[in-house]
Amino acid sequence: MEFDRITENEHLWAVRYDDCLDNVLDTILEQWNDVSWLRSFFKQNIRDLASYFKITDVNQAIYDTIEDSERLQCLIIDISPDTDLERIFRPLDNNRTAEVILGKEKARLRDTPRHASWLRIYAIKLNPGIYVITGGAIKLTRTMQEREHTLVELARMEKVRQFMLDNNIVDMDSFKDYLTEIN
Repeated sequence: MEFDRITENEHLWAVRYDDCLDNVLDTILEQWNDVSWLRSFFKQNIRDLASYFKITDVNQAIYDTIEDSERLQCLIIDISPDTDLERIFRPLDNNRTAEVILGKEKARLRDTPRHASWLRIYAIKLNPGIYVITGGAIKLTRTMQEREHTLVELARMEKVRQFMLDNNIVDMDSFKDYLTEIN
């Protein structure tokens, strides 16, 4: 497992898993802009799309996804150094009221014109305003436990969190120490 710096100010990182050439942020953004991949995904998940979002047109879902992906990419990647990522990322568990070490977080678009955005970027919080992206998903159900592809993202977040704990990474200082050691 490796970590790619996404922003110059080192506030945003992305995991590059051992079996992958690209980091997870590049991978999910590529998928969310791949019409063939999206068509296959929405055909497989049409029931969830229809029941939760009341959308039955796969082409509309593809269009909405690409549009939301571009907006989310602008939010995440094209941010100025003084952007507060705390406004973008929120606790994964909506009921969490206190900070935890290496908290699991999610980012999604707010204020979308059509319907709530189903795109999610998942991350581990190192410090306030500093995140390591572990993956992302198109979430079409109320909870992540309802579908295999979102369960995979939960498992990935836990895998990264456990990797960090096993390597004594608990904040940005220890993360930098780890990166220095391996290089």
